[in-house]
Amino acid sequence: MKKYIKKQIIALLGCAMMAGNARTQETDSLSRYLEIAEQSNPALKAAFHIYEASLQNALQAGAYEDPRLEAGFFPQPMELVEGREIARFQVMQMFPWFGVRKAAQTEARHMTRMAFEQIREARENLFLEIYTQWYALCALQQKWKTTEENISLLKQLETLALQKYAAGKNFSGSSSTNDQSSTTNAFSSSASDYSMQGMNMSGNPAASVSASSGSKSAMDMGGTASGLSEILRIQLEIAEVESDLESVQSEIVAGKARFNTLLNRPVENEVFIPDKLLQTPFSLNMKSSIEQMAMQNAMLEMIREETLAYKAKEKMNRKMSYPMWGIGLQYMWIGKKMESASHTTAETGMENKDNGMNGKDMWMPMVSVSLPVFRNKYKAAQQESKRLQQANEEKYADTFNRLQAELYQYRHQLDDAARKIVLYKKQTGLARTTYDLLVQEFTSGKTDLKEVIQIQRQWTDYRWKETESIANYNTIVISIQKLMSNISK
Repeated sequence: MKKYIKKQIIALLGCAMMAGNARTQETDSLSRYLEIAEQSNPALKAAFHIYEASLQNALQAGAYEDPRLEAGFFPQPMELVEGREIARFQVMQMFPWFGVRKAAQTEARHMTRMAFEQIREARENLFLEIYTQWYALCALQQKWKTTEENISLLKQLETLALQKYAAGKNFSGSSSTNDQSSTTNAFSSSASDYSMQGMNMSGNPAASVSASSGSKSAMDMGGTASGLSEILRIQLEIAEVESDLESVQSEIVAGKARFNTLLNRPVENEVFIPDKLLQTPFSLNMKSSIEQMAMQNAMLEMIREETLAYKAKEKMNRKMSYPMWGIGLQYMWIGKKMESASHTTAETGMENKDNGMNGKDMWMPMVSVSLPVFRNKYKAAQQESKRLQQANEEKYADTFNRLQAELYQYRHQLDDAARKIVLYKKQTGLARTTYDLLVQEFTSGKTDLKEVIQIQRQWTDYRWKETESIANYNTIVISIQKLMSNISK
């Protein structure tokens, strides 16, 4: 039993030191955070203490009952034929029926293994939560970076709009001066020109010049107003995106606090987050995954070990219905008689001589056997263990079915996330190309600002969705590995 406990402790320490030799020189990385959590997380420590308690319980299993010592003293020594009995001492050691201790040790061993599987389950749940929070932080970090780039592009667009607005104002001022000089030249030109203008304007030369000058002024005022509204529209968009940036930053702070609590360290500690979130390479073979899950899943192992413990308990209860036996020793303290060594009894008239037994202490070996005549309690204990075995067998089947269904659901989610990643990558590239073309058309005045902002929003949205899909894909991969008890640092 002690060898088994040593092996369990070595295995547990091996889990804690896994991949320690291959640790990189980075002070902050996901591998390092997992190691810190494994050493510091309170829930994992609680599971470890429960396991240590089960080890101590295993040391108690199958132990012999304490020997019983009985002592009796006579206030007035009892007269015997050859002396006086002063006191009596008796010690007795009881032993269970053959095989009871072994069955108890087997039960305790399986319960210890179940506690060890609880540590594994707690560790895997902790790692899954850390991975999930980590990928969420990476997605938020990428979203924050994308939002900053979006603001930078909007400011570049604002600069283009300002240049267009300034160019429009300069063009408006110069065009009005040119109109005056051209009008003067028109009046001093040939008469045939005036007649042509008059014919075109219903025979009124002045009306022709006035209408031409008025239409140009209206166009200049409309273009100036349009340029100013474009600048204001871009500034409104920048203000909205800056608000989104602050919201993302606040969400990152809350996510880091949650991450630090998993590591059992102050919530204000900085968390290293990479700038780029990459898709985890992973391939899923359903048949081999189900087989691995059946052999290694911590929850299934817990149920299996508990079932074996109930089986050992049933065997112990059956053997407990057999008699217990014990051996002991009784010691009688005998004092000497006060009468003479030789006297004649009145009844027989014969003379008793001292044969050396007067005052001699007595030793008596003893054997004890229990009589388990009340059988109902033993039968009930055996039936209880049998029913618990059956319940655990059904529980195992139900848990395995649920895990299989969960694995198939994860496969669907994994395929869906992979498709979305490909889709959003394609849409991101197309949106970026479209954005560049629309910016060129906006600069040359061939398209409206509304279209530019709309495609920029789509481009940003596709980038966000791509990052979220990658984070979701990686989280699903870790969830599948958790089902197979294959999460590593």
